[in-house]
Amino acid sequence: MIEVKNHGRVRELRLARPPVNALNCALVKMLDQRISEVMTAVGDSAQSVSAPRAIVISGSPGLFCAGLDLHEITSGEASAKNLVFAFAMLQRRLVDSAVPVIAAITGHCPAGGAVIAILCDHRIMAAGDFRIGLNEVQVGLYPGELIYRVYERLVGTRRAALLLPRGIMLRSDEALEAGLVDEVVASEQVVTRAIALAQELIALPPKTYVRTRNLVRADLRRLFDSPPETLESLMAEGWVTDETRERAARLLTSR
Repeated sequence: MIEVKNHGRVRELRLARPPVNALNCALVKMLDQRISEVMTAVGDSAQSVSAPRAIVISGSPGLFCAGLDLHEITSGEASAKNLVFAFAMLQRRLVDSAVPVIAAITGHCPAGGAVIAILCDHRIMAAGDFRIGLNEVQVGLYPGELIYRVYERLVGTRRAALLLPRGIMLRSDEALEAGLVDEVVASEQVVTRAIALAQELIALPPKTYVRTRNLVRADLRRLFDSPPETLESLMAEGWVTDETRERAARLLTSR
């Protein structure tokens, strides 16, 4: 479900769960584990000399990640809870990563895929009619204040308030203009450019870079240190409702 490729000191983690790289519990936990392995290597003096110093998360041509697996979300409370809690752990792992993480957004990137992207240090997206955004409301899912604040951090309060309640997805050029992604390149160049950017970061004076990176991501860590809503409260208030199941069933039937 994840292909691991090393490009010198850059490790690429390619999502590979056909047909749409939907995030089921197994894939979420595997991605979390692969990032954790890099963190362990970085912190181990015996491995640190050769450990990866940057991560690139990529997807399939035309599709980065379709978000959380609707089958698991709507298969009962236990299934939904397991997935949501695993996804929360992955989010925290991305926030706490000791090395920069770059999202190579190879195509469409809705919902949970967009959550992964906005928690990375940088986002490189494929040019063309590909879309990215937090469209959870479209399937009857409440995105939560924490994710709203992360989104707001990138696109500003006015845009976030306009886009999130309607679940609007932006084309890559619109996402660039909004600040949701940092660069837009030809689809066949997305991964190459992400790796090149990672190598640029690695070449910077390491101590100064780490200190500066910690500075610019400090507000993100504070959000996760004191989340405005707990996962327990979200689940208890009925995160997956009859409305969610009805909308999800419609989407799954239409595929």
